[in-house]
Amino acid sequence: MFNLCSSTWPKSQLRADWAYLRSGDTLVVWKLDRLGRSMSHLIEKVGELATRGIGFRSLTENIDTTTSGGMLVFNIFGSLAQFERDLIRERTHAGLKAARERGRPGGRRPVVTPDKLRKAREHIASGLTVREAAARLKIGKTALYKALEATEKNTKSQRSRSVRS
Repeated sequence: MFNLCSSTWPKSQLRADWAYLRSGDTLVVWKLDRLGRSMSHLIEKVGELATRGIGFRSLTENIDTTTSGGMLVFNIFGSLAQFERDLIRERTHAGLKAARERGRPGGRRPVVTPDKLRKAREHIASGLTVREAAARLKIGKTALYKALEATEKNTKSQRSRSVRS
């Protein structure tokens, strides 16, 4: 009998206890959440047990995969979990599409605004380092480096297009 919780069970202990289970054994847990952090994780773990010939019982939810009825209930839970994941994915995509159509692109807003970039260039031209310019503008030096690099690439690509024309 093991006292386990998926989030606090040490990984080395988990591997040792998991390896101890043999075909014909039944892993008994108080609640489903003792074995898995999410329904998909739980389904993966119970599937792994099943392929090794090990049963699974959850006392609180009254699920016993050693019986055909218990396995049916567990598989229904798995199907419902997959259905929920698919719904979330569809809603997320629909929301992102609607936002794009309204002119709101996804992702974070840029930290380095065009105004801050202009001020940073002025600071750098006056002799400050990128680190000092970033500190004065209260932005990260990495963000400033990336913004400077991105605008440099855009300028170079525009120049090469105008030369080809």
